[in-house]
Amino acid sequence: MLKPVSTRIAGAMAGLVALVLLVAPPQARAIEVETLQTPGGLTAWLVQDTANPMVTIEFAFDGGAALDPDGKAGLAYMVSGLLDEGAGDMDSRTFQRRLAALAIELDFDAGRDSFGGTVKTLTEHLDEALGLLRVALSEPRFDPDAVERIRGQVLAGLRYAQNDPQEIASRAWFQAMFPDHPYRHAVEGTADSVAAITVDDLKTFARRHLTRDRLTIGVSGDVSAEVLGPMLDTAFGALPGASDLPAVPEAAPAADGRTVVIEQAVPQSVAMFGQPGIARSDPDWYTAYVVNYILGGGGFSSRLVEEVREERGLAYSVYSYLMPYDHAPVWIGGVATNNARMGESLDLIRAEWARMAENGPGEAELADAKTYLTGAWPLRFTSTGAIARILVAMQKEGLPISYLDDRNTYIEAVTLEDARRIADRLMDPQALTTVVVGQPEGVTASN
Repeated sequence: MLKPVSTRIAGAMAGLVALVLLVAPPQARAIEVETLQTPGGLTAWLVQDTANPMVTIEFAFDGGAALDPDGKAGLAYMVSGLLDEGAGDMDSRTFQRRLAALAIELDFDAGRDSFGGTVKTLTEHLDEALGLLRVALSEPRFDPDAVERIRGQVLAGLRYAQNDPQEIASRAWFQAMFPDHPYRHAVEGTADSVAAITVDDLKTFARRHLTRDRLTIGVSGDVSAEVLGPMLDTAFGALPGASDLPAVPEAAPAADGRTVVIEQAVPQSVAMFGQPGIARSDPDWYTAYVVNYILGGGGFSSRLVEEVREERGLAYSVYSYLMPYDHAPVWIGGVATNNARMGESLDLIRAEWARMAENGPGEAELADAKTYLTGAWPLRFTSTGAIARILVAMQKEGLPISYLDDRNTYIEAVTLEDARRIADRLMDPQALTTVVVGQPEGVTASN
């Protein structure tokens, strides 16, 4: 099922940035991860949980919308909306009725760097659920009526996005930062590119992207490794073994400190700002994560919220986050405020960015951030669905199973010297590139 365009930025932010774990508190029970090798040669990570008779399977294929062909941006996104719209000998209505009859949740989604999905089902229907997943992945129909219906939904979302200041700012910011790289394209594409997508394009995507060599699997719930292994072979074993897709090129964000103003007759302006970030694999990732929490990731305890909202009442929403894209990580932020106060808000944000770059955080700020980040960790352990997601994320990032136990030690190990060093290393107020949508006062465009 397609996610609304207006929710995708927040969803990506929440899922990719923090590698959040949502399981039951470790004080209540230990989390034991099994590495499962299926009879057919697939690898999956499994957390067995018999508390409830249900299972969630999360899977991801490397390579997402960044591999959409020229002129066909939105292809991966359209496929994500069509794989459950008929497969095998079942048309869309028959397929959807079968899912509903057994209360099976099957969803697909596309990001810039990956294409994946989720299956959630009662344990008694797991075999049937994975059978439906098998035909969705390996025998998608792409019937003309379903294709045109989903195309119409995408185009309707794009028409809405044309007047959404947040979406306008996001698209313009990525185009400014990645003028010659696939990341410049929104995952949903454009009206012209979506209109150009053919059934052959959809079939080619499925054949080239959905291959076993690009697959990562995480499972949590009421199933044993012995039972699960053959079922996973059923679900994924019919897929091609390898892909001939090209590699996505590495990129250096074109962060030149410019300010782009896009006029829109709205009472409140929206701004998106950012600079190059840090890779998830970088040894300084955890230090940067803590620094960002202090700067703008910690909600009401962050500097940006304190200075822009609490002290001066300039904006209701202001934040920052690390987005570790595979080929060009970025450090992004955003603010929304009435037109008259946007210039002052951006001046304060740049000043805080510069102050953090020059001096780093204070000792008390660091201690408070570490206390929160380590203390909140076990409170996030609540659902099998999120366990499955983190198992996939850990594998894709090359993290060991011991990460579940060791994560807080990485946060605790961050020293004040580390935090100040990484702030000096990464943060560059001269590179802070900004897009503002609205009729902002006190903002000078340099585009």
